[in-house]
Amino acid sequence: MRTLLNVIWLVLAGFWMALGYALAGLICFLLIITIPFGIASFRIAAFALWPFGKTVVRRPGAGAASAIGNVIWVIFAGWWLALGHLFSGIALCLTILGIPLGIASFKLIPVSLLPLGREIVDTDDRTAFGPR
Repeated sequence: MRTLLNVIWLVLAGFWMALGYALAGLICFLLIITIPFGIASFRIAAFALWPFGKTVVRRPGAGAASAIGNVIWVIFAGWWLALGHLFSGIALCLTILGIPLGIASFKLIPVSLLPLGREIVDTDDRTAFGPR
């Protein structure tokens, strides 16, 4: 089921959202000081291409530098990308078949706003969620 949803997602929304992240990543790589933002952007682009079966968790040990970087990210790129996810999620939820895809789009909003200090993991990876 994940594969089917991922393929439908890729065709309807994933490709365009990943393209937006890739563009943001390329711009970040051109401005050499923002390379960490570019790396985060490319990581999220891969997540935006194939979101079903993956989730975002906080990375232990992310400190003040991640928090400061997230503030800079929100100002320059994060809110544009979050708006893209919001509008595509609303459009996808207009049909019954698109509701799971719209939820996936909404799931990407927090990581598009605050990408630093986060990790994208498989939902089957129990070790990523901390001790039980």
